Amino acid sequence: MTIIQAVLLGILQGATEFIPVSSSGHLVLIPWLLGWESPGLTLTVAVHAGTALAVLLYFWRDWLDMAQGALNWLRTRDSGTPAFRLLLLILLGSLPAAVVGGLFEDFFASVFERPLIAALMLMVTAAILIVGERLGGLTRQVGDLTWADSLFIGFAQALAIFPGVSRSGATIAAGRLRDMKRADAARFSFLLATPVIVGAGLLQLVKLIGAGVGSSETLMLLAGFVAALLTGYLVIRWLLHFLRTRSTLVFAVYCVLASAFSLAIFVIRGG
Repeated sequence: MTIIQAVLLGILQGATEFIPVSSSGHLVLIPWLLGWESPGLTLTVAVHAGTALAVLLYFWRDWLDMAQGALNWLRTRDSGTPAFRLLLLILLGSLPAAVVGGLFEDFFASVFERPLIAALMLMVTAAILIVGERLGGLTRQVGDLTWADSLFIGFAQALAIFPGVSRSGATIAAGRLRDMKRADAARFSFLLATPVIVGAGLLQLVKLIGAGVGSSETLMLLAGFVAALLTGYLVIRWLLHFLRTRSTLVFAVYCVLASAFSLAIFVIRGG
């Protein structure tokens, strides 16, 4: 894989990790459609690390407040601060994805490289977004979330282990089904994603260290990492602004079109 391809895949990862159209599905489908070689573990780790750092940098104030709330709880046992309560909700909501990923890692690894499944799952993402928009209200904010809300959104996040099912799409739609405002649903979605993205990145990094990285790959990995970091940061900022006044239905339409196009190519190529 060339440096230009690594940059393009970094941009792709940075955009689709947060826009509700599935980063994993696009990382499977785009190389397949263009006839590129598989990105491989090393580049996958690099671009995921870029998006992990992007979400940490964008929400650093939130994480600092949550850390201070946790320290305050250790000193005073006061769990009533909004920041510490938000931290507990994020930890609780992260459990379903961690459990499902841990139990079925080998199975999901086997389906990850299959373009047909990724294309079909984009239709699932579209359906999830449509249901969230049609049935959800716009009355609640992040501060109104309950433990049940967090678990509900967390189980939606677990669905995104399938390539083609958007993590942000599933969690934003789940938030909408709990009557959250779109921008608040997206904000909680991105905060909830942080432990999962960082945790998955660390696990992949362990595997990468075991496999070793050649010196010739360093520049390619750095290019993909920087592209994903910059794109991810800008996309988070843009999407939170976009969802203040607009719905996610445009992304549902995109997923339907992308799925239909990929399935058509699959039939033309005969697999």
